[in-house]
Amino acid sequence: MAKGKSFEEALKELEVIVQQLERADVPLEEALKQFQKGIELSQYCKQTLENAEKTVTKLVLENGEETILDTNG
Repeated sequence: MAKGKSFEEALKELEVIVQQLERADVPLEEALKQFQKGIELSQYCKQTLENAEKTVTKLVLENGEETILDTNG
């Protein structure tokens, strides 16, 4: 499960899985597990990006001007 990971951690793990699958040296059952994990990580990253986009859009719309986004919390 990707929850509890930062976006960067999930993306890095996804990159490792893609590299492993591209090398095609993973047994079929392990490849299927890795593929499923990759799908979960991909969905997590996509959702995180969508939430970030919504937050930025909301800040801009509320203020009517660009606002510096606090990335620490």
